[in-house]
Amino acid sequence: MGTTTAERAAGAEDRTREPARLYGACDFYDAEALLTDDERRVLARLRDFLDRDAKPLLAEYWERGEFPEQLAQPLIDLDLMEPTELTAGGQAARGIYHGFRIFELARTDASLATWYTAQAGLFRTAIRVGASEEQQRVWMPKVIDFSFKGVFSLTEPESGSDIAGGLSTTARREAEAGGGGGGDWVLDGAKRWIGGALTADVLAVFARDTADADGQVKGFLVDRAAPGVTLEKIHGKTSLRMMQNAHITLDGVRVPEAKRLHKVNSFKDVAAMLRAMRSDVAWIATGIQAGAFEAALDYVTERKQFGRYLGSFQLVQEKLARMLGNITASLSLVVRLTEQQAKGIYRDQDSALAKMQTSLFMRETVALAREVVGGNGITLQTDVARFHADAEAVYSYEGTHEINALIIGRALTGESAFTR
Repeated sequence: MGTTTAERAAGAEDRTREPARLYGACDFYDAEALLTDDERRVLARLRDFLDRDAKPLLAEYWERGEFPEQLAQPLIDLDLMEPTELTAGGQAARGIYHGFRIFELARTDASLATWYTAQAGLFRTAIRVGASEEQQRVWMPKVIDFSFKGVFSLTEPESGSDIAGGLSTTARREAEAGGGGGGDWVLDGAKRWIGGALTADVLAVFARDTADADGQVKGFLVDRAAPGVTLEKIHGKTSLRMMQNAHITLDGVRVPEAKRLHKVNSFKDVAAMLRAMRSDVAWIATGIQAGAFEAALDYVTERKQFGRYLGSFQLVQEKLARMLGNITASLSLVVRLTEQQAKGIYRDQDSALAKMQTSLFMRETVALAREVVGGNGITLQTDVARFHADAEAVYSYEGTHEINALIIGRALTGESAFTR
């Protein structure tokens, strides 16, 4: 059914009207001003969905340790990865928009942000950096509209921080009938902590080529339902409880050459992906702080003790000020990093510094939020407990504090302190 003239006129008026500010107290220096009106409208659309449909479900599903699958398709339908209104002229959506999209998701819930960036950040980067131009032409449009869902499968049961040297999943090329090494690849090994694997179409698996004299790492898109692939949900988590992480076992899994990521030929190529993706986690850490701060601020302006609102006490105000300082510093870091990456400047130490420092700020901010909410801060009712617990997972993934510190230290001194 077509739109009426009145509806089209109303839509045109909406597009010209300046949207209201999305971020108030938590964006003290108005980083939002870097967004265009169209970008803010897309983010406002996301905000409406999160407030109306997602927030009422979060406490229940967090406690159950299940992802609210009824949110997945509506979230995809919002067209957030490369929104039509931001790409109508053939350009790609800007990095600052992508950052604030992550921020908006994370200020609502860390699992929602992690789930979405598993596709929009991790898997998309694997295709953008690791696939050949021909592979990208086929796969990238499907990645953007989620019709081709994938996850980034690097971490292993015995190798997390030392994955560069410790990666043990293997890939060997079978000989073609009649000789030669042009047959399928056969993968053996295991991956762990892979978020979203249970509902993905493919797993972007990184494995060491046993036929290569240097044992170089290569990348493969493994069908989730392929023979030899076993996925087990990881239970008993106390952080990111809604995010479904999997332990993956690969036993003689066959992958055709067409599903090998043709531009991944060493761990240096994987490191280029990590360099690009780490900034996403810094945005998540910043968004978690905003969510915890806003929940705490709402609480202390409504809750009374000793006949006064909690927000009127000096010690509470001091904690609020420290939280705001952490968020403002974190936004400054991620905004500047994003601006640098938009210019094509990608350095390991830049993304490592942003991830390390925003995560440190995040840990303090969520702890202060829990303090000012008092005993109610350990219940899911105020949202603070959820942010407090989920922050611990974000603190560790995409490089622990120590690993990121060593990346920065190497850049500063020219000396590597990594050991084997």
